[in-house]
Amino acid sequence: MSLHGMGLANSGRMPRAEQLTTQLDRLASIDAGPFPIISLYLNLRPNEHGRDHFMPFLRKELAERVRTYPASGPERESLDRDAERIREYLATVDASANGLAIFASSGANLFEAITLAAPIDAHRLYISDRPHLYPLARVLDEYPRYVALLTDTHSARIFVFAVNTTEKSELIESEKAKHHKQGGWAQARYQRHTENLHLHHANEVADALARVVRDEGIEKVVVSGDQVILPRLREQLPKDVAERIVDMLTLDVRTPEHEFLAATLATVRKQDAVTDRERVDELIGAYRANGLACVGVEAVRQAFELGQVDELVISASPETIKDVQPESQEQSKPTKEERAADELILRARTTSAKIRFIEDASLLKPVGGVGAFLRFKL
Repeated sequence: MSLHGMGLANSGRMPRAEQLTTQLDRLASIDAGPFPIISLYLNLRPNEHGRDHFMPFLRKELAERVRTYPASGPERESLDRDAERIREYLATVDASANGLAIFASSGANLFEAITLAAPIDAHRLYISDRPHLYPLARVLDEYPRYVALLTDTHSARIFVFAVNTTEKSELIESEKAKHHKQGGWAQARYQRHTENLHLHHANEVADALARVVRDEGIEKVVVSGDQVILPRLREQLPKDVAERIVDMLTLDVRTPEHEFLAATLATVRKQDAVTDRERVDELIGAYRANGLACVGVEAVRQAFELGQVDELVISASPETIKDVQPESQEQSKPTKEERAADELILRARTTSAKIRFIEDASLLKPVGGVGAFLRFKL
């Protein structure tokens, strides 16, 4: 058997999930003082003509938002410098990126550009007193970190996928049984030899998979293999790894990496849809029983203030998040629903609370689009 170790496989300019998490935490702690912060999200995928189409959006929207500030003064000066730096940066963006998030406030010495292999669904621009982190936090949830195994009876590839790219990969190649046409005892010996090779390969793959899952702290695993290797692999997998398997597929071992990523991500999301419903049921059940849960923006906001929140459960559609606070009259700022969502995400990031986005907006709609599991009750 030959084994090629785990190696970095994503673009050097694309953040890994761990790096993106660190960036989110850093941005959540930003205090820009009196200076406005630009939060810009761009979909960098080319249109049907193969050309980037974000510049018209940026020229129009940025100019209109900046004009809402007085023509002179420190705020406008900061925004004008931000606009110029953003335009300069866009000329250098990695051509392989599918999404881009920029947070800028020249007056507060802030300029953070995050290129993503994961796409941003639409262009968005906000100018406010804090960074708009909801879309970036959702990317981490929508493109989770997981391990995927693609194997047959003599070779295997193990991938760590996250944020729509390959973080690490490993190749395992075992001895391949040579074709044999003899019958009788020779054929029986050949079959036993082949079976031993398959069993040895399954054992090596199971050991490698277990090592990667444990070393990387992975909670979700997708396995794909042919009908010969899968039963043997199941027998060899340690219990703690087997329990993390989301699904077993039967893709060809020669499946291109990008197709394998797409197929396994779809499987992970399908499983997440099931567990989303289960988690919301648990949340509402605990709330009804006056247990360790609360629902609604105001109740969750108060729980954060008291340090009670263990896990924020929030709709992936911010327009369903209902807040009682008045709507902002400034067109350059997010809607009150977006501001409520942002506030809760910021509080979660700064208090080490887990965040779970619920893709089916109808599940949380009856309780205002948000809830939380609590660490304790007062």
